[in-house]
Amino acid sequence: MAEKSFNKPTPYTLRVDDQLLNVTKQKLRLARFPEEQSDTGDDDWSQGAKVKVVKRLAEYWADGFDWRAVEAGINADFNQFLVKVDIPGYGPQTLHYAHQLSSRPDAIPLLFVQGWPGSFLEARKIIEPLTNPSDPTTQAFHVVVPSIPGFGPGEAPTKSGFGPMLTARGFNTLMVNVLGYQKYVTQGGDWGSMITRSMALQFPTHVRACHHNFFPCGPPPWYKAPFTMGRLILSPYLYTNRELDSLKNMQYYRKEQDGYMRVQSTRPQSLGFGLGDSPIGLLGWLVEKFHEWMDVANYTMPDDEILTFVMMHWMQGATPGLRYYKMAFAEQGDFNIKASFSRYLDTPIGLSHFPKEIAMPPYDWVAWVANVQFRREHDRGGHFAAVECPELLVQDLRDWFSSEAVRRAMQG
Repeated sequence: MAEKSFNKPTPYTLRVDDQLLNVTKQKLRLARFPEEQSDTGDDDWSQGAKVKVVKRLAEYWADGFDWRAVEAGINADFNQFLVKVDIPGYGPQTLHYAHQLSSRPDAIPLLFVQGWPGSFLEARKIIEPLTNPSDPTTQAFHVVVPSIPGFGPGEAPTKSGFGPMLTARGFNTLMVNVLGYQKYVTQGGDWGSMITRSMALQFPTHVRACHHNFFPCGPPPWYKAPFTMGRLILSPYLYTNRELDSLKNMQYYRKEQDGYMRVQSTRPQSLGFGLGDSPIGLLGWLVEKFHEWMDVANYTMPDDEILTFVMMHWMQGATPGLRYYKMAFAEQGDFNIKASFSRYLDTPIGLSHFPKEIAMPPYDWVAWVANVQFRREHDRGGHFAAVECPELLVQDLRDWFSSEAVRRAMQG
């Protein structure tokens, strides 16, 4: 590939190498599966991914899944580009992104950032209604969806240190210096929440309002917020049912589900030898997350959608997505993930709370560090809101970003 010039986008078409596709099928057909224990129920996921589910998906991946058709659909649905940017504190990095312009003159630039184990494909169901709403009075957006480097197409970072704080700098460079959006709004879940919050802290003149469906903050210090701490101590009596459920979700996650994070944030490369070489290993690792973090009572992820999401990490050999955790927790400075959620941010914030989300704490925790101007609770949905219930997320984004608070912020 010819040397890229800084800040000069080039069109990109997704094309996975034939050899990788052929080797993947060979590996799938040679896979060895674990055995379920006899007293483990069919719907018991407490030991991890179910063998029958992974086996069924693996057989379909090997002999039924039409990647080339899926690939063509992705290329038809997304206007994709590559661009090399110079990231302060890191250096050159090529970014992959999708950019969908609205025909509406009043459209607001919106940056959508995904998390792990997702990819830019999380925005697939929301781009069209956001850019081209059927009602001319509904707020429209120019939607920009970058890939976190290493999460799907594009180039993974080749040297250490690239976590959310530096990702935030790269994405702001994309919005301001490459695309020319001097003022814009953001939406983020999972890593996207952390990246976009860091963006708002580092670049408040550009990031004018944020929306989150994931907000991993803890309670404020008791000596600074005694009433909030008192509510927590007396939560069985003072919390709403939604707050109690949210607290249970967070406690269950910490007790039963965060083992992956401990491994990925300490020894991701060791894990990468297995998950980057075995499609079965990666499939099992990710399927369990989709099942546990989605509202499976209200959304069933189709097999093609599961395998397409898995392919985004398989094409990179899995390790870059795993390594991002170590880079994130190693970052130092005022805008790293810990600092970002322990200080107050004046940028107007909107929140959408989906009942199966793993990190949406009680409102008085969030209000301690965020200027919350919009919040809405939903009766269905989980961690992957844009995938599970896109119509709800789209409506929240329209309502929040068309509000008077955001209009004032964009004019400021």
